[in-house]
Parts: sequence; structure tokens; C-alpha cells
Amino acid sequence: MNIKPFAVEEWMNAWEDGATYNIAETCVDSISLDELFALTGEDKEAFLNDLTARRLTYGSITGAPAFKEGICKLYRTMDAAHIVPTHGAAGANHHVFLSLIGPGDHVVSVMPTYQQLYSIPESLGAKVDVLHLRKADGYLPDLQELRRLVTPGTKIICINNPNNPTGALMSEETLKAIVEIAQSVGAWILCDEVYRHLTQTDTWSPSIVDLYDKGISVSSMSKVFSLAGLRLGWIASHDDGVIRRCLSHRDYNLISCGMLDEAVAAIALKHSDKLLARNRSIVRDNLALLDAWISKEKHASYVKPSAGTTSLIYYDLSIPSYTFCEELYQQTGAFVTPGDCFEEPGCFRIGYACDKASLQQGLEAVSAYIRSKE
Repeated sequence: MNIKPFAVEEWMNAWEDGATYNIAETCVDSISLDELFALTGEDKEAFLNDLTARRLTYGSITGAPAFKEGICKLYRTMDAAHIVPTHGAAGANHHVFLSLIGPGDHVVSVMPTYQQLYSIPESLGAKVDVLHLRKADGYLPDLQELRRLVTPGTKIICINNPNNPTGALMSEETLKAIVEIAQSVGAWILCDEVYRHLTQTDTWSPSIVDLYDKGISVSSMSKVFSLAGLRLGWIASHDDGVIRRCLSHRDYNLISCGMLDEAVAAIALKHSDKLLARNRSIVRDNLALLDAWISKEKHASYVKPSAGTTSLIYYDLSIPSYTFCEELYQQTGAFVTPGDCFEEPGCFRIGYACDKASLQQGLEAVSAYIRSKE
């Protein structure tokens, strides 16, 4: 299988570890186990005693019941039998495509988005048509264009809500319109929902699986719950055929997720309201800080994100985005992601959900670099 280099992950791999101000990170400020137990009020000693007494078998092959029940709480219509645990959302997306897509199939994917959504099906021999999300439209999909792109042979429509890298959030009305388009050709909708619930308002964020029986939701413990180190994600779908096929492929390349990781995740999901309250507070406070910086930085502009942890920041300097980001890093230690990783030139992606001091100092470093180029 030939596959294109994963631009954003290769960039992160090359530069992340040495950064002074990591404002490329897309998870909400990560927490320790100590912080998790302090936040949830659970008995850490009792939990750890139970954990250390367990024999390290494969655990529950299809996922620990408490973990899957916690996932179900994040949806309105989901049950544990329709959850497939995976190694992160990256593993979930990969499972979906390997299970459902083959040579000659037709896929429609939005762009910009996480590269998996178009490069993996392309590597499997699918014909991939791209629905470009335009800055002028607030990075929301052009539904007329989507109707033009789908065909009676379209297998999957791939969307990302909230969107990475733009922070755009599709409304329930827009999602229902996409469902209507998918229904017209019998297509699945794969929605990468790893930033779902990280909204700037308290309104409920609908999931594609609560709107469409052929919807497939992918998410994880990483972005929303600040627990990327667990490397846990999942696939959720009401489509029994999707679940059967994903579980069948899972037997070949995963078997089960780690029982220790699932036990920690179950604690976090049991108290998802507390983690969400913490993390929504972080993204809302930090977006206000970012917005204030944008208003003062004459060379920068953006479409203000509605959800998630990321945004594309455009600059008016004649510098390619890779050069901009490499020089910024080397001169100031500030770490951001080139827009060209998402095929969006003249900008960089920022992750604004880190600790506030890093964000403030990182933005000051960006301004200092920009001033050096005036």
C-alpha cells in the first residue's frame, strides 16, 4: 500500500520535543493521574490497589463495559454493543477505511481536514473527490457542491466536526442537510468528532450517529479529555454491518486495547461533566486571549473558531508557511504548524488550548518574529 507522507504528523514528529512554546499542540492542556483523581474525587489509592492486583490478560476483547458505557453517555442514542474501542481516533479512522473501502470505491472528503480522511482511502485505491472548505464561507461546506460531487456509487462522505484545522462548527441543520445528500445515494457519513463538545457556547453538539442510521462517529480520549497518553479512541455506529466489519478487521490488527488504559478512561468518562467543564473553560478563556492578540497584530487575521482547539492564522508576509514556521521556531522557540500541511498556504495552524502562559508567550514570540520581517 503506497500512501502519501502524513504532513502534519511528520511536522509534529520533527519539531515538537524541543519547542519552548508549544502552541501547535491540539489537545486541551493534558492532565496527570493525580490531577484526574483530584478533579473527579475518586479514591486513588483504592483504584491503584485494584489495578495493581489485576492479572495482565488481554482484558475485555471488545472493550471494558465501564469504558463503553461512559462513551455512550456522550451520545443521545448510542448503546455499548455499537461501540468499537480502538487505539486513538487515528486507529478508528484507519479501521473504518480498511473495513469499508476498496479499489474503485468513491469517497468524498472535505479539505482542509485531518489528512487521514482523504489519503487513506486514496491509498486503498478509492477515487477521492475533495469538497474544499473556503475561508470566505467560514470553512463551512457548500452543500450544492457536495450534491454535485456525490454519485450513486459514493461509499463514504468524510467530514470533520468541529473542523481541524479551522475550528468551524457545522450546525445541526447543516448536518441534517448532509444526511439528506448521503441518503440520496445510500452513502455512509464518517464524521471525525474528536473535538466535539469543546464549544464556545453551552449548546449541545449533535453527533452524526444521532442523526443518521448510516452515520459513523470517531472520537477519542485525547483532545476533549486531555488524556492522549491513554491512546484510546472508538468507532460508534448504529449500522450493524459497519460494527461487524470493523470488529472483524480489529481481530487482525488490534485484538484488544489495554485494560489499564480502559480503566483510567472509565474513571474520566464517569466524570465527563467535570472534565468538560475544566476544558471548556480553558478553550473559552484562551480563545479570548487569541482574539485579543489578533485584534492587535496588524499582519495577522483569522476566521474566529466556533469550537475545538485550533485555528488557521493568516499572515500578509510573502513567506511560505514552512519557512515561516521553521524560522519562527529557530529564532524564538515558538512552535506552530504550517498551513501547507493542510494545503492552505500563507497561514499557520495554532493550538490554543495549552496552558495560558505558554499561549501568551508563544503569541508574543510570533509577534516578535513578524516584526523582524517588516
